Amino acid sequence: MDVQTYMLGIGKAARAASRAMAVADTRAKNTALTAMAAAIEHAAKVLLRENARDVEAAKAKKLDAAAVDRLTLTTARIEGMADGLRQIAALPDPVGEIGNLKYQPTGIQVGQMRVPLGVIGIIYESRPNVTADAAGLCLKSGNAAILRGGSEALHSNQAIAACVHEGLKAAGLPETAVQVIEISDRAAVGELITMQDYVDVIVPRGGKGLIERLMQESRIPMIKHLHGVCHVYIDDKADIDKALRIADNAKTQRLGTCNTMETLLVARGIAEKILPPLCKIYADKKIELRGDDAARAIVPGMKAATGDDWHTEYLDAILSVRVVDGLDAAIDHIARYGSQHTDAIVTEDITRARRFLREVDSSSVMVNASTRFADGYEYGLGAEIGISTDKLHARGPVGLEGLTSLKYVVFGDGQVRG
Repeated sequence: MDVQTYMLGIGKAARAASRAMAVADTRAKNTALTAMAAAIEHAAKVLLRENARDVEAAKAKKLDAAAVDRLTLTTARIEGMADGLRQIAALPDPVGEIGNLKYQPTGIQVGQMRVPLGVIGIIYESRPNVTADAAGLCLKSGNAAILRGGSEALHSNQAIAACVHEGLKAAGLPETAVQVIEISDRAAVGELITMQDYVDVIVPRGGKGLIERLMQESRIPMIKHLHGVCHVYIDDKADIDKALRIADNAKTQRLGTCNTMETLLVARGIAEKILPPLCKIYADKKIELRGDDAARAIVPGMKAATGDDWHTEYLDAILSVRVVDGLDAAIDHIARYGSQHTDAIVTEDITRARRFLREVDSSSVMVNASTRFADGYEYGLGAEIGISTDKLHARGPVGLEGLTSLKYVVFGDGQVRG
């Protein structure tokens, strides 16, 4: 069977399944999720065996250590997948909620009901645990899902898919509600992102190259973010201890995530006091610093930052540092170089904090907290499908509500329009 015919069959099956999922009750969905979790735990040895095949092939292809780590399943990671599914089952079901119900002068009541998006195509790389997370979130939000994992995780993803299907079957839901593409041909992605009749939304979870390709080729709306150039601005009204903890954590707690700080902005009035102890913390943790002239005058060991550094998402042990005149200059820098992902201010001045919240146009804006909190779990959403820096239709960490839409509902008692 050629790729186009194969993908067409996937799309038709997903569209049919989406209608069943839209009307599935909460009990059935939760039954499926808990059954999936149990199936994953029961199949742990199979998952480890199939994953070992993928890992062996990845090492033979000389993939870098970070890629191999993302690909690798362990007993703890398998347990994490199962726990994640149970956490999704415990979350409130957003489907069917009616809000903003108000009487109009005609006597009708007008409100909005939360409904599934329909069919969600998710394209991701390396991490096989995304297969379980994505399946669970799409299922609980009443959607059908088409999952296309990276070719390097093909055996792992198919093994997890078998557990997902076991859970759907146990709940009496269509197994085609979650389909994991079984072929590694890149042409499958090209087909998936152009099937407007069968797919409602595309969610890419991968590197810059993947997302840039999809931005150019997709004919279907996407929930996505391209870069995570995140900033922490230390104001001259900051508490020093808070600033040290936050700026340390935002960069060093984990280097390779999209919510990791990549540029530190420091107000000139506090720079000589905060930069030396902070840069010692970074030096002890082997963080390479690239600063502007003012920062390097205070900490001479820094390398000189170039114009490209302010635009760069390093995902590595590198940090750009800039001394700015104050809040206005910090906001201007973020507007020019930021990626509208996550930005934070450290200050004890509530007026400046409110200005920062109002004027910084990012999907998450924080006061006196690490950018590493920009995460669905930390926001109380449970698992997340990804983070969106777009303004339509979801923004920030995308959980269950982000995988639904709203339609107007009207309640009347025989009213007609005059």
